[in-house]
Formats: sequence, C-alpha cells, structure tokens
Amino acid sequence: MVDYVVAKVSEIAQGERKIVEIGGQSVAVFNLAEKFYAIENTCPHQAGSLGDGELAGDAVACPRHFWTFNVKTGENTKFPGIKVKSFPVKVEGGEVKIVVE
Repeated sequence: MVDYVVAKVSEIAQGERKIVEIGGQSVAVFNLAEKFYAIENTCPHQAGSLGDGELAGDAVACPRHFWTFNVKTGENTKFPGIKVKSFPVKVEGGEVKIVVE
C-alpha cells in the first residue's frame, strides 16, 4: 500500500472538495464534518467530474445528468450495483493522505 499526500487539512474546508491526480487517475476528495473521503472522480454514466458536482449531505451529483453517489462508499444512490471506486483516507500530521493498494 502507498500513501499519497493530496492536501493539507486546511486546504479543504468543511463541505468542500479537491480534485487530485494519483497515478494517472482523477480522484475527488471531500471534507464532510471534518472527516475526509475520496472517490473516483469520473461518473460511469457519461464521464462527468463528480468533484465538480453539487454536494448535498454525503451525496454528490454528477453535473452532466445528476446521477448521485455517496462520497463515503462510492455507491450510486438510485441504481443499486453501480458504484465508483472509493479510497481509504487518513489524516496524519495535518496532511490528508489517500491510501492506494
């Protein structure tokens, strides 16, 4: 497993997100109530950027056709079985790190 430092905690305010690149893959990192979550940034429907979508609670809506995904699990909120990859996130020394296997 490899830890990638993607931001300082102070760089992603509560209720905000940051899009990062890890090994050629786009990942959206979200701060919900001072806990951080990361999911694949690309919607499987029509490749919209989930990190650019509207966040409501723990769900983000793709800006293209409004498919919604839980940012904690990557699961689509309306279509069971459809999901984007989620990544473990940890905070150490004021840094947000994504763990990739």
